[in-house]
Amino acid sequence: MSDLLIELFSEEIPARMQAKAADDLRRLMTDGMVEAGLTYGGAAAFATPRRLTLAVEGLTEKSPTVREERKGPRTDAPEKALAGFLRSTGLTKDQLEVRDDKKGQVYFAVIEKPGRPAAQIVAETLESTIRNFPWPKSMRWGSGSLRWVRPLHSILAILTDEEGAQVVPLDVDGIASGDTTRGHRFMAPDTIKVNSFEDYASKLKRAHVILDAKERADIIWGEATNLAFAQGLEVVEDKGLLAEVAGLVEWPVPLMGSIGEQFLDLPPEVLQTSMKEHQKFFSVRDGTGKIVKYVTVANRTTADDGATILAGNGKVLTARLSDAKFFWENDLQTVRERGLQGMAVPLANVTFHNKLGSQAERIARIAALAREIAPLVGADADMAEQAAQIAKADLSSEMVYEFPELQGLMGRYYAEAAGLPQEVANAAQYHYSPLGPSDDVPTEPVSVALALADKLDTLTGFWAIDEKPTGSKDPYALRRAALGVIRLVLESGCSQYLRGVVALASNLHYWQRHENVMNQIDEHDAYISTYLGIDKFTLQSIKDKISRPNKSEKKQGLFEKIMNTTTSAIIDPNQNLLSFFADRLKVHLRAEGVRHDVIDAALPENWDGDIVLLVNRVRALQAFLDTEDGANLLAAYTRASNILRAEEAKDGVEYSLDPNPDLAENDSEKALFAALDATDPQIDAALAAEDFAAAMAAIAALRGPLDAYFEATLINSDNQIIRRNRLCLLNRVRTLFARIADFGRIEG
Repeated sequence: MSDLLIELFSEEIPARMQAKAADDLRRLMTDGMVEAGLTYGGAAAFATPRRLTLAVEGLTEKSPTVREERKGPRTDAPEKALAGFLRSTGLTKDQLEVRDDKKGQVYFAVIEKPGRPAAQIVAETLESTIRNFPWPKSMRWGSGSLRWVRPLHSILAILTDEEGAQVVPLDVDGIASGDTTRGHRFMAPDTIKVNSFEDYASKLKRAHVILDAKERADIIWGEATNLAFAQGLEVVEDKGLLAEVAGLVEWPVPLMGSIGEQFLDLPPEVLQTSMKEHQKFFSVRDGTGKIVKYVTVANRTTADDGATILAGNGKVLTARLSDAKFFWENDLQTVRERGLQGMAVPLANVTFHNKLGSQAERIARIAALAREIAPLVGADADMAEQAAQIAKADLSSEMVYEFPELQGLMGRYYAEAAGLPQEVANAAQYHYSPLGPSDDVPTEPVSVALALADKLDTLTGFWAIDEKPTGSKDPYALRRAALGVIRLVLESGCSQYLRGVVALASNLHYWQRHENVMNQIDEHDAYISTYLGIDKFTLQSIKDKISRPNKSEKKQGLFEKIMNTTTSAIIDPNQNLLSFFADRLKVHLRAEGVRHDVIDAALPENWDGDIVLLVNRVRALQAFLDTEDGANLLAAYTRASNILRAEEAKDGVEYSLDPNPDLAENDSEKALFAALDATDPQIDAALAAEDFAAAMAAIAALRGPLDAYFEATLINSDNQIIRRNRLCLLNRVRTLFARIADFGRIEG
């Protein structure tokens, strides 16, 4: 057994590529070596800005000898068949064996492939890995053909066993393998010779290179928080930035710097975003949440303890924050002079989608929809409409143009500066939420109404123009929007029927779309023809039948034509959209651990879109089935359903008549009639009150009577009248269950 150490040393690797590159190196090398016959005990990969490293333990010294037998043609086969077989095996005729077979004598080839030394296999695998490495982007340099993310300088490849270390001989475009590496670019640039992974890691650390990215991240966070704590401050946590910065340095040295007094009044999110995006600084806040300092991470120690580095960073930071301050003050001036609706005026010239109009038209639709949704979620309609009218105004601000990730948040600041109600300002920030399954859901009614309106407008709009998600493609994030609607409805607790709201949102698209067409009827006939899918001859025929002097009559005539030709286009997509919501709801519930068959059982065939009602039904059904009564009752229902289905198929009739209790012959049969009579009104009352737990409890009372009925009663009686009555009784049982859920969809 031996240990393998590989290092690929290059110019700086982008931080975002390092983790995957290290994993790719481990995967490609280990897969290649195993495929060639080697085995190993363990493998670990590391990345720094200038190197990818792989350490493999317990590697076998050579691959095993492989013996392979191949059956060839018969001995009396044509010469061409034999020649082809010889070419495929690489043997000569006198090396073949002749063996008896059930069809006569045939040739057999026995091929032995001797094992190969590990060094040879490693060299072949490593060269293939380097030449075919899956970098997202790569480059060529000099006159060679090799591609790498940045110029590759050296290859370290050694095998170490009890006798010592040996270099794996390899040459890739003039880069020969060796047993040396280099330390920190500035602090220890000399060549370092190594003989094992332990020797390599310890010598690198002495040369100011920390190999493990997690260790670098821990050093950065630990020292940064200590610097802040010493001054009574706190570093704003940012795991993404921490991982990125750990990939920018080999020897992290956190330094704390100050922010100019003139910038401290900027919103903290502006300071944090500017410092993070432009300079990879960590923000440091005081006890009030105000950003007052920053932490930068140098890649070396200096004689002046980082003073020169901080001075240079401070100059760049001042320039960046001066821009941010300029944008902020200009935007506030716009709000003071024109208000937020004035700030939003340029959105009339910004296209949301070429088939769905401008951002201004979209805002008008959302405002109308938010007003209608507001009562459903307990929000003030006027306030919801006002919030919708200003929520996207910040899209035309200079600050959001510079920092798009601040959209919504800046809208809240501008709304507060304009003196608007806090609920309206909060809605401007939170109407984009939730952005994903882990994102918080807004709770204020105005924010909920606006968030629902925004997402429903998006969904119905793209459904209307047939831009639906297909497979893994979802360019407009419609799955995320649907999940957002589901979470908003569930967490706000509003018992909302989606069908009506979806129809309203679709109608808003419809009316706005065709109002625009009406306004352009004289000037843009070709546009109308294309937009409505009406050929120019039909369009001309419509126009000829309309009185030319009266433009309003003309518009009304075309509008009637539009109404007649597009009604089905509005209705059908809405039903498809409800199905899309049902699919997204299944995904959401399965993530919570709800069984897929339980969801299918609780979902009505013509679902009306009431998300809260459906989820309550699903959860009550799963809780019931998890009990002993639920499991046994399901077995009894399945037995009844199977008998009924088989007899209906055999007889070619449906046993759907009301069973007659006077025909009951035994006590168990009479008891089942009585139990059904008692359970019917209880289930009616429970379903009317949307109390599904009570409905499940009521139907659970049927377990005993059903078990006793099947134990004591022969369904297929010789008396055909009794048999028919008993089958109708089973149908009554099946129908009663169906009022709660489709138990036939439940597995087991």
